[in-house]
Amino acid sequence: MTTLFSALLFCLALASAPCRADAPLAQTIARIKPSIVGVGSLQKTRTPPMNFIGTGFVTGDGLSVLTCAHVIQKLLDANPNEVIGILTGQGEAAQFRPARVQALDTEHDLALLRLAGAPLPALALGDAATVREGQAMAFTGFPLGTLLGLHHVTHRATVSSLTPVVMPSENAQRLDIRRLAQLQKAPYTVFQLDATAYPGSSGSPLFDPETGLVYGIVNMVYVKGLKEAAISAPSGITYAIPGSYMQTLLLKNK
Repeated sequence: MTTLFSALLFCLALASAPCRADAPLAQTIARIKPSIVGVGSLQKTRTPPMNFIGTGFVTGDGLSVLTCAHVIQKLLDANPNEVIGILTGQGEAAQFRPARVQALDTEHDLALLRLAGAPLPALALGDAATVREGQAMAFTGFPLGTLLGLHHVTHRATVSSLTPVVMPSENAQRLDIRRLAQLQKAPYTVFQLDATAYPGSSGSPLFDPETGLVYGIVNMVYVKGLKEAAISAPSGITYAIPGSYMQTLLLKNK
């Protein structure tokens, strides 16, 4: 009976271990969610009036929002009557706040938006130079948009590689002087992640599960086959821009 009782206690201990391991991440998610916002546009004559494109997060003084340049570019290329801004809150009660595009860094796929009014809770940036292969991370965003309202989704990630990246042209006809100059530059290093992301994840902060410090921003995934496969058959390979480039963008636009 004693042996059976000890074995039962051992099994129960094993069963409860994952809960204790997940506790820091669960606490971190609850703390950072108010700082992670949707990025989109508003046009009152459209149905629905709000159009979600990607994810962003608040940093600095609470009025600065970082996201990906390709997210903003989609908005800038759309109807000029649209008002660019962010979505805050939760579920169907999400609210739209206008924002202006303060800066674009297309080389590193970064965009800085500026809000007016009351500041939001801000996330702090960690030292991206300290990130190592095998390090555990997580990212939170809105991977599949706002079909069911604004609901945060968190994915675990492992930094599988620190790898150089080059942003090639989609086809030879688009190799203009600017793009050729870009390709001649030395490739910069990004974080390759063992994680699954989706189109709406662009702009999600990559953070430490325990501290909540942001070390990068999710900007693209490796797609096998057609681009639609990013949703139907995700590769599980995701990339993030290191936070050092975000620090530089913020310092240039103080």
